[in-house]
Amino acid sequence: MRAASSPSRYLSEPERIHIADRLREKATIRAIAAELGRSPSTISREIRRNRTVDPRGQRHYRPYAAQARADARRPRPKPGKIGQCPRLRDYIQERLERRWSPEQIAHQLRRDFPDDPEMRVTHETIYQALYVQGRGELRRELTKALRTGRARRRPQRQAYKRQPRFTTPMVMISDRPAEAADRAVPGHWEGDCIVGTNHGSAIGTLVERTTRFTMLVHLPNGHRAEHFHQALTATISELPPHLRRSLTWDQGNEMAGHHLFSTATDMPVYFCNPASPWQRGSNENTNGLLRQYFPKGTDLSRYSREDLDAAAAELNSRPRKTLGWETPAERLSKLLATTRQ
Repeated sequence: MRAASSPSRYLSEPERIHIADRLREKATIRAIAAELGRSPSTISREIRRNRTVDPRGQRHYRPYAAQARADARRPRPKPGKIGQCPRLRDYIQERLERRWSPEQIAHQLRRDFPDDPEMRVTHETIYQALYVQGRGELRRELTKALRTGRARRRPQRQAYKRQPRFTTPMVMISDRPAEAADRAVPGHWEGDCIVGTNHGSAIGTLVERTTRFTMLVHLPNGHRAEHFHQALTATISELPPHLRRSLTWDQGNEMAGHHLFSTATDMPVYFCNPASPWQRGSNENTNGLLRQYFPKGTDLSRYSREDLDAAAAELNSRPRKTLGWETPAERLSKLLATTRQ
């Protein structure tokens, strides 16, 4: 007699009894599936997952034992891997407090524990442990250490585009040498300013294109052009000559003295096209990371030279996906060691 079908996506206890009865009668998987109105793969998977092994090693399908196993697997929410492993939880929380991203943490786990499956987790699992309510696997306040600082996920906002403000003669990015475009040779930099509340204060940001190494320009006298090029010149002059090949900037009016900068440093400046932040994408990405240290809407003039150096050092010690999970400091050190040989 045909067993009653169930509208549920899960097999019911009567269906499992029917499967056991028909298996004893040597019925095929396809015949049982047709009788129950189920897919043959559903019946095959049910028998494989929920069968019982007796002391002699023989496998049997017991419907009540199968129902108990299925019931035990079903409760939600399931305990997460992070919550079940204190060592993994502490590792993740310690790096979140240092402002590492979940993806950086996931890849660093592979490097630090290559032979320990217990210490493996995906970045999405870390996000779930932070954002999904009721799990309690990671402290909720750690969301403030993420780049966005958000306590919940939301769609990405439309990118903010700066209006062009610089109209004096410039050398455009189209004239930049090919070695800068393909990142093959170190010493080509991208630059910009992050600004404070009401545009009254700023910090200059410099990112080396090959290594993503970051330097910050302290602007205690403001970011007007007459002060800016002097502070930028002093920062760039700390670099050895072979790391001062070119600088790419947007058309912000703080670079009105770019010709004075180039004369002082022997470093050409190339300007991006209007409203084209992707032409200095490494710097744009780094500016987003720096907002974890220097939030929008704050007075940036209150940060000292020491504050800027500490933030840059911490950022340069964070592993980067684009560098094969090496840090910018590690990659720059390798390049300098190769140069000395």
